[in-house]
Amino acid sequence: MNLETMRYRDYEQGLPQTGSHILGQERDGNVIVYQAFNPGIAKFAVNNQQFGGTSYKFERMSWIKPNFLWMMFRCGWARKDNQQRVLAIELSKEHFLEILSEAVHSTFKLDLYGTKENWQDELKQSNVRLQWDPDHGPKGEKLERKAIQLGLKGKILNQFGKEWIVSIEDITEFVTEQGRKVDKGELDDVYVMKEEIIHIASADLRNRLLLDDH
Repeated sequence: MNLETMRYRDYEQGLPQTGSHILGQERDGNVIVYQAFNPGIAKFAVNNQQFGGTSYKFERMSWIKPNFLWMMFRCGWARKDNQQRVLAIELSKEHFLEILSEAVHSTFKLDLYGTKENWQDELKQSNVRLQWDPDHGPKGEKLERKAIQLGLKGKILNQFGKEWIVSIEDITEFVTEQGRKVDKGELDDVYVMKEEIIHIASADLRNRLLLDDH
């Protein structure tokens, strides 16, 4: 596996414990995001280093998550139906920022949108949904810190799936190995992805995303 890992017992050191922050792994100017799929979709993606095939539907919204443990919570350590294969997807930070710049919150935010009508209009025009949800620990425990997930559809999903991907790696073997340790309560031996705050230089974008200052 080509990603940098660390023991979970050291993971939270230096990370904010509250607030909304984008945590993830950056590599050579690129950002890693995660998705989980059924074996057919995952096999095509790894073999072709892009999405497609008979099972993948570009007409549907597809969610990406830069935070590894948030992905583990959603896919149950690769045990949930249609989420048995976990993929680490690398894209440039420039394209990641482009996705963020098009994001509209999935729930109404008065300070951002002014009226529900304005928000609904933006939702209709945008191809990216943004959700802040509670982050989670390895056993599924809810944390005070918020984690981001981004729903892609339409043109930007096609660009992401067919043009922007630098690499796709199937990390399911690593995921299932760590999941077994979690089940046994061996948290001192659990490894996760090494992550830090992904910094956003633009103050306007930070405000738009409702990021907490860092």
